[in-house]
Amino acid sequence: MEYKDYYKIMGIAKDASQNEIKRAYRKLARKYHPDVSKEKDAEERFKELGEAYEVLKDPEKRTAYDQLGANWKAGQQGFQPPPDWDAGFEFHGDSFTGGTAGAAGFSDFFESLFGRAGGGFQSHSAGAGQHQMRGQDSHAKVFIDLEDAYQGASRGLTLRSTIMGPDGHPQLQPRTLNVKIPKGVKAGQNIRLKGQGSPGVGGGQAGDLYLEIEFNPHSIYKVDGADVSLEVPVAPWEAALGGKIKVPTPSGIIDLKIPASISSGKKMRLKGRGIPAKQPGDFYVTIMIVLPDKLSDQEKDLYQQLQQANKDFNPRKKLGG
Repeated sequence: MEYKDYYKIMGIAKDASQNEIKRAYRKLARKYHPDVSKEKDAEERFKELGEAYEVLKDPEKRTAYDQLGANWKAGQQGFQPPPDWDAGFEFHGDSFTGGTAGAAGFSDFFESLFGRAGGGFQSHSAGAGQHQMRGQDSHAKVFIDLEDAYQGASRGLTLRSTIMGPDGHPQLQPRTLNVKIPKGVKAGQNIRLKGQGSPGVGGGQAGDLYLEIEFNPHSIYKVDGADVSLEVPVAPWEAALGGKIKVPTPSGIIDLKIPASISSGKKMRLKGRGIPAKQPGDFYVTIMIVLPDKLSDQEKDLYQQLQQANKDFNPRKKLGG
């Protein structure tokens, strides 16, 4: 995927004000509009310009885009946004869950950033006699630990909202909320915080805040929906003889009975021990046979005896070896 430098496309500095962005767009839109432009690449430039303006005209999208940093250059291939690039960033408006209005035909780069994250930064002011209006809902992606989904927890989470500074530039404003994380929540689910969205207009009710849950990368567990998996190393003699071994799970250590002669890569399913959702997931243990880092002469001798005792065994027989 190609990285898009929206500032370069519009020919403006990164510290341009919102008014400067609007003026630059109007000038270039007249120059490259396909109906009047004589430029050979007018249609492509006009489309690219529209995409850049869609992002930079919206203070929320612009501030989020700026979070990607300056490590990428326009036209550079192989771009993939980090999974947590927009973590804790608060977006307002209904377009968060349904894609961005007017985004049809925009690049994969745009879709990778804003296909689900909305925008629609708006400020409301209630004039005299203005009717009440409910505030906009807002949305943010937050990362929690897997263990919180097993046990439930209360966590202080810091979100970053966009406000317009006195100099006409968007600025980030942090706010910290105490959030109750329900037991059994899965990645992709939303926690609704009533009244924590945008303020209402003319005394209207405030909108709600929806927190989309994602899990922090875990050092040993992998998560797929409500299922959780773990690779468990076992010694060759444990795999050969079988027996009980201690296995950690997010809800505590369990005794797992492994059968004798189990092969490396064998997956064992523990039903209902995944995330305790409405329909609980399963916990999967994948057996991985490992050898000691170094073998003593005595251990080598024992393995040689084992080799002689099983000289007719060929684990690669199915491969024709």
